[in-house]
Amino acid sequence: MLRKKDLLGLKDLSKEELERILAHAAEMKSAFVARESLDNLKGKCVATLFYENSTRTKNSFETAARLLGARTISISVATSSVKKGESLIDTGRTLDALLTDVIVIRHSMAGTPALLAKNVRASVVNAGDGMNEHPTQSLLDLFTMKEKFGTIKGLKVVMVGDVRHSRVARSNLWALGKLGAETAIVAPYTLIPKGIEELGCEVYTDFEDAAAGANVVMGLRIQLERQKIGLFPSISEYGEHFAVTEEKLAEICPDALVMHPGPVNRGVEITSGVVDGESSLINEQVTNGVAVRMAVMDFLAGGER
Repeated sequence: MLRKKDLLGLKDLSKEELERILAHAAEMKSAFVARESLDNLKGKCVATLFYENSTRTKNSFETAARLLGARTISISVATSSVKKGESLIDTGRTLDALLTDVIVIRHSMAGTPALLAKNVRASVVNAGDGMNEHPTQSLLDLFTMKEKFGTIKGLKVVMVGDVRHSRVARSNLWALGKLGAETAIVAPYTLIPKGIEELGCEVYTDFEDAAAGANVVMGLRIQLERQKIGLFPSISEYGEHFAVTEEKLAEICPDALVMHPGPVNRGVEITSGVVDGESSLINEQVTNGVAVRMAVMDFLAGGER
């Protein structure tokens, strides 16, 4: 059970709450892979409100809601009253009036889910807010690691890529630290946010130093739209030093498993050979995302509350 009506981030969740979500996700995955439909959210309504593009996260939430027996509302901001000037709070109150129980929101501005949560009756789930957090992506990452290793405590997890703009990295650093993992980030200086070491991670600019002894190497998407402001000289130079390749893994951490939150820029932050290789957990992460989101929504609005 979660202490609050909303899931806005992992910074404020306790170790016990994280572990309870992961345990319930294991139960939900068993139902999902067996293609069972549950009635935990029967009679409830889940709305997805995405102000940014999404494939995996949006469809994962909607799949999870339907598997739990909920009816779903999918709001396309591009064709909604938002384009006519409707405010976020008014949109939220409209969803309340439609008897919505859970609102899943993604927004480019940090803090938007928290603002919405204060003004609606429905439970709000943060599906990514600016450069702040992406809690359910981190939860599915944690769940994937726990499935493979049995525990998260003592693992060395290395995140490589655009840490500066990554809400996934921030959520993972909060959660992994609480569960006893050793964390490190590696990126060019220009992609390392100031003060990130305060989240308990080691900071590197050399991939070999960072990845030595790693159990998990997580690639982070290079946001190519940011490259217009010249954060590194070129894609090819970035790839030479920081891309996750078969050769680097074989030499530095041959037993490491590879993860990525998606979407993947093949040949930029990670090679196709790694994405499709035996050490890759990327497709399993997608499956596990449904299970984790089922667990979260069940805690917030279903029989587990």
